[in-house]
Amino acid sequence: MFSRQKNFLLIIILSLLAIYIDLPKSFKWSPEIHLSLGPFKFNRDLAIKEGLDLSGGTHLVLSADMKDVTAENRDTALNSATEIIDRRVNLYGVSEPVVQSAKTGGDYRIIVELPGVKDINQAINLIGQTARLEFREFKEATASALTIPTRDNTKSTQVTGKDLQSSRAEFDPQTGTPVVAFTMTDEGAKKFEELTKKLLNRPLAIFLDDLPISWPTVNAIISKNGVISGNFTISQTKQLSLQLNAGALPVPIKIIEQRNIGATLGKESVNKSLIAGVIGLTIVGSFMILNYGLMGVLADLALLIYTLLTLALFKLIPVTVTLAGIAGFILSIGMAVDANILIFERMKEEERLGKSRQSAIDLGFKRAWSSIRDSNASSLITCGILYWFGTGLIRGFALTLALGILVSLFSAIYATETFLKVVYRDKPAASIK
Repeated sequence: MFSRQKNFLLIIILSLLAIYIDLPKSFKWSPEIHLSLGPFKFNRDLAIKEGLDLSGGTHLVLSADMKDVTAENRDTALNSATEIIDRRVNLYGVSEPVVQSAKTGGDYRIIVELPGVKDINQAINLIGQTARLEFREFKEATASALTIPTRDNTKSTQVTGKDLQSSRAEFDPQTGTPVVAFTMTDEGAKKFEELTKKLLNRPLAIFLDDLPISWPTVNAIISKNGVISGNFTISQTKQLSLQLNAGALPVPIKIIEQRNIGATLGKESVNKSLIAGVIGLTIVGSFMILNYGLMGVLADLALLIYTLLTLALFKLIPVTVTLAGIAGFILSIGMAVDANILIFERMKEEERLGKSRQSAIDLGFKRAWSSIRDSNASSLITCGILYWFGTGLIRGFALTLALGILVSLFSAIYATETFLKVVYRDKPAASIK
């Protein structure tokens, strides 16, 4: 009895919290989250993030000029340029930009989609700068590797990206651990030797576009060739190498296509999608009530809670909502109802065998769970494949569908079962309609 009441109270609290988070931005008491723990900050305005097809924005296609880059370094240069542009547009505050590279024959291109950015010139200025790599030292000689470098607590060493020739992810031949090996230019080697001699056993901060990307401790005097080591994973060494090369190998880029995308068509499509969603929900809800009576009402209530929780997650994560994402969300609603149908039919079978209502509820959920688990697991695997290999709209569809499936498991299993046990508690056996 106590467990039943506790579960019911938890559902009510989560529902009220979801309603508060789901309040529109225009509402007087619309929520915002601002958390700060030392250097780590978590800020959410809890507004719906709209994709390019809904909010409009800027679409750019950039061509990378590889004439001064050797053939073996061109893929690295393209990846470096893509990485630096992606970081810049994220720092600019664009919600879920799409930045991807494409190589066709001898053409090296970068495709950039910036939702909400209407000023093309501003977008071009944002992504067209040459990456600026800089080595800086802490102003305080007592600073340790645990001190997070900033522009204020460090100063320039006059060693910059132009002094770095190249970097690459490797493995230490002695320990087998991932490291980043780098090579300085002839002029850079002289400056770097003096710098490492000065900062021996002290941290050296590496900044890219005024942001720290690493601050390793100098363990030896380095001139031409050096190694950055630490508790790196393979992916971290590749990422750091890309970041260093973004400063060392600035690839000239030019705009070959640019266009503004209006949101008029997107809004029209959204309105039609919402109308279709409301019609679908009404039909599904009516079917559940007509076929299962009071249990159908409880299932519809769980479906309403599912909708509130899913929307709250979209705002908290945040998820950029596109037309494909809306389709994934609506599809997950059908899967949530499907789980309830499986459970209710199992409960009917148990009652026909003479089980009491409480026993039918327990056995119905227990015996339907394996089918629900397997069907949802296969759907989640498909979502994972789509997200991993897909781009843009496909990833949006996969993400919203996966979130919807996970929340639907909570609403269909946990919420519906709790409602049934509260409503049908300790009642004698009777047919389920």
